[in-house]
Amino acid sequence: MTIASLGYGIGAIAAYAVIGLVLMLAGFYVIDWTTPGKLSQLVRDGRPNASVVTASGLFSLAFIIVIAIYNSPAKLSDGLITSLVFGLVGIIAQVLVMRVFEFAMRMDIGAMLAAEKFTPASVVVAAANVALGLVVAVAVS
Repeated sequence: MTIASLGYGIGAIAAYAVIGLVLMLAGFYVIDWTTPGKLSQLVRDGRPNASVVTASGLFSLAFIIVIAIYNSPAKLSDGLITSLVFGLVGIIAQVLVMRVFEFAMRMDIGAMLAAEKFTPASVVVAAANVALGLVVAVAVS
């Protein structure tokens, strides 16, 4: 390994980390925007169900982003572009399938998220979030 290849590797890690961070932030804001209630505020207010669902959403987004990065082409520029594009497509797919799932379950997600007490249904939504995130992540690959 040469100093040049070491520098290239460090640069690639930093670039993928930035792409991952941008995708996680974008994913969080898309989830926040499409979910009833302001998730970020509900989490700050200590709502347990909002925290469980938000955490599972971030976890499922991470699956999608990791798989998008893992399956990216070896050429750095191509890898960064495909990671970004497939990551964004995966985020959109995740949000859409979660909204369809919530509709099919006929749950009042907004009320559940805003509740001050823990609701077991939030675990079902969280599990669906993670499961569907895995499905979308594999679809991205």
